[in-house]
Amino acid sequence: MKKIKIMEKRKKDSKKKKEVREIYKVEKDGKEKIVEAKGIIEEDSARRKGEIEKENKLLRNILIFIGIFLLVIVLSFFIIKFSNQFKYKGVKFNIIEEGELIFYHTSFPVMHNGEIANYNIYLRNDPRELGKKVLAKGPIISIEDAAINMAEDFNCNGDGIIAIANLVNLYNALGKNVMKDDNSSCDDLGRYMILNINSGNETNIENFGPNCYNININNCEILEGTERFIVGMLVKINRDLSQ
Repeated sequence: MKKIKIMEKRKKDSKKKKEVREIYKVEKDGKEKIVEAKGIIEEDSARRKGEIEKENKLLRNILIFIGIFLLVIVLSFFIIKFSNQFKYKGVKFNIIEEGELIFYHTSFPVMHNGEIANYNIYLRNDPRELGKKVLAKGPIISIEDAAINMAEDFNCNGDGIIAIANLVNLYNALGKNVMKDDNSSCDDLGRYMILNINSGNETNIENFGPNCYNININNCEILEGTERFIVGMLVKINRDLSQ
């Protein structure tokens, strides 16, 4: 018996079917006779297809989970970062926590030893809350050499020392001279600044002449009063730098 040819034919069905035909030459009594054999082999392709779809769905779900997890991490990073930053009247601040203390930090460029460097300011009070709590009657229109006078000693558990140091350091960073002159008066031309720190029934800032200000302090709120004035200076500095 001699195999001559094998032929295959596929048919579409829910199951893959393969039709097989085999042709043989058979010798009998000295004569050749052709014999054809047929058969069908079924392959369970539907079940295999279901398994593939299940695997693809599982892979898709894993990839979606990984994508959502990475997105949550990225969003959390930006939320934490930007929740510690804010702007107040154009001035950028960021919140810094040092133990139990919270500082509101900002900076601006100054000339130092012939080079430009950032001058850093750390406030104890939130500028946004200061803007609501401490009323300022009149904006700061210029920053010149200043005479800072105190009507009394505002020690206030050390807050007075911090408040005056903050003011003096800021003026020095701007290249302005600061002095104490109890006899100084408001200059009608605004060629220098007069800053009087007095006791008052409420903490506020009054503009009583060209470049002349009273910071009125109630109940030892000297940090609140002076920092509100500093914020006004920062707004002026930022506006000048933006022009």
